[in-house]
Amino acid sequence: MASPDVIPCRPAWKGTMTDRERFNAQMHYRPVDRCFNMEFGYWEENYSQWQPFVDNGIKNEGQANRFFSFDVIHNQGGPWLLPAFEYKLLSETATSKIIRDGTGLICEVPKDGHSTIPHYTGSSITNPEEWKQAKREHLNPDNPARRPDLAALKRRFPDDRTFPAGIDCGSMIGRVRNLLTVEGLAYSIYDYPEMVEDMIENECVLVENYLDAVLPHVHFDYATGWEDICFKNGPLVSVQFFKDLIAPRYKRIQQRLIKHGIDLWYTDCDGDVRPILPIFLECGINCLFPFEVLCCCHPGELLKQYGKELRIMGGVDKTQLAKGPAAITAYLESLAPLVERGGYIPFCDHRCPPDVSWENYWFYLNLKEKMFGMK
Repeated sequence: MASPDVIPCRPAWKGTMTDRERFNAQMHYRPVDRCFNMEFGYWEENYSQWQPFVDNGIKNEGQANRFFSFDVIHNQGGPWLLPAFEYKLLSETATSKIIRDGTGLICEVPKDGHSTIPHYTGSSITNPEEWKQAKREHLNPDNPARRPDLAALKRRFPDDRTFPAGIDCGSMIGRVRNLLTVEGLAYSIYDYPEMVEDMIENECVLVENYLDAVLPHVHFDYATGWEDICFKNGPLVSVQFFKDLIAPRYKRIQQRLIKHGIDLWYTDCDGDVRPILPIFLECGINCLFPFEVLCCCHPGELLKQYGKELRIMGGVDKTQLAKGPAAITAYLESLAPLVERGGYIPFCDHRCPPDVSWENYWFYLNLKEKMFGMK
């Protein structure tokens, strides 16, 4: 997986196992040579503000992963919006633009391109008729373009590969929220409940179709997902809503994963996931990623509560990385027992922000290797 366009700034951690062997052993509480070494990426500003990135032409996460010689891990999933909504510039001011983006949302974005969450003001889907049109034109499960290229997937993920690979199981509600906006989803749950359930069902069918087409032919080590349906005070929908509408779809997907020997499934969900974590676990989602600490808790609290039923990937508090060596050392020391027990891979609890200096990040990488690399 090396690339001639990136010269690593540090050697890979020493090891006696392949990345694939190490990942599977660590996440199943078996002995490993050392901790799996990965990170979750960086804000766009880091690529222009961290001088070693600038000097070495590092402009994206893939290049950064090779620059730091992280262990190799790859995910694969099917298309979502096919095609995407047409991008449209609706209006602009001296500092911002009002656009319709590829998901059909109306949003305000800064002209200078700095990283920020867009300010969403509307959606292209506001009622059942608009949903029917969007489903037909952008989310049609019968679109022949959704058929996977099995030959290409077999070449990319051969049975004898040395790196772990995951298959994406999509999003049952996070993408529905993306299509409607948070406010739109809140109203639609009450105004158009049948529409919301049909949107969720359609998301599930898209995933099921992809899994049915791919899993008999390509062997994956784990499953992934994306929800982002929580914020600092818990989920954006009620726990009962999750039980009634989301859990049954998860369980349908779980049956397909189990049939093909996949027993590790993580979902990327920011915020405080604790109110819906029991539902995740019941449905087979047994790993949290990237586990934002300030919105939830120290990862050790949940790993102690749920035992080996739960795994976590992430959970290194990014605010501690910004504070310097003493804070970084104290925090990594608090994670050492979790790495030792297994089922836990430490990395920054979201994309590393630019308020973490290069010097502090370099200290963090060195200390992580010293503590969790091969002794």
